[in-house]
Amino acid sequence: MFNPSDFPNPTLISVNGVELEVFEAGRQNAGKPIVLCHGWLEHAFSWRHQMAVLAAAGYHVIVPNQRGYGNSSRPTEVTDYDIEHLSGDLIALLDHYGYEDAIFVGHDWGAMVVWGLTLLHPSRVNKVINLSLPYQERGETPWIEFMEAILGGDFYFVHFNRQPGVADAVLEEHTFRFLRNLYRKNEPLGEPEPGMMMINLANAEAPRGEPLMSDSELAVFVSAFEASGFTGSINWYRNLDRNWRLLAEVNPIIQQPTLMIYGERDAVQRSANLSKFVPNVEVVNLDCGHWIQQEKPEETNQAILRWLEQQESQ
Repeated sequence: MFNPSDFPNPTLISVNGVELEVFEAGRQNAGKPIVLCHGWLEHAFSWRHQMAVLAAAGYHVIVPNQRGYGNSSRPTEVTDYDIEHLSGDLIALLDHYGYEDAIFVGHDWGAMVVWGLTLLHPSRVNKVINLSLPYQERGETPWIEFMEAILGGDFYFVHFNRQPGVADAVLEEHTFRFLRNLYRKNEPLGEPEPGMMMINLANAEAPRGEPLMSDSELAVFVSAFEASGFTGSINWYRNLDRNWRLLAEVNPIIQQPTLMIYGERDAVQRSANLSKFVPNVEVVNLDCGHWIQQEKPEETNQAILRWLEQQESQ
């Protein structure tokens, strides 16, 4: 297990009208930036097993707590969490360091942000590495509207949008229990009762499966969310249909070399058309659940480094 005291100290950086709490490793490797983007209910700390390894491989590792998380800014307007703002933060972060482009790595919602960033600002992304969440086809119907028709109003994506504030309050009331129950190995997040699973996890007295991390590691996440609350992070979901509209006019094909890492026990649905929209993709499967880089850190690091070495040799 990782000792939280070994995690680097952050810097608050003003970008794009907000302050981002940013952690770094390998600053001496200027010119080879790699930006790691956490997912929902995560934190920059979720990349603790990757930072030193990537820095040792010669990369300048930049890991922000994105807006709504940790000690980064938490704007009050829901629309301040749309894909233009989230990707704009990352572009401004590149500008802050003086980089024209970078490798971007995302897990879960961080992957969604990296996909959107690459569509909106293709010249600023030279390679993509995403975990868990594949490219999401835009389709003819806004995403929340589509999910509501298929999965019903209790599905958590829909619930967050149709009943604002309800889940936020429940999760904040039971922050420790919720995160303890959420961060488990090999547990498919959507079972049982996938619709209300987030509130169910907050209310469940007994967790399922094996803990993902040590008590001291869990305490980092609990402390962060006790301070920030959940509304800022949930507001990312409340912009999904807005994002659908914002991406209407962009070229939907991602040409950058891409590595897609799946967890074989992850309940997140894979894309049947991934190579159609991401033609230069390589897919790696690891035997784990949703929290890929935390559950299988060594295997994740090996997959990333092997692929990066392969790309550099071409």
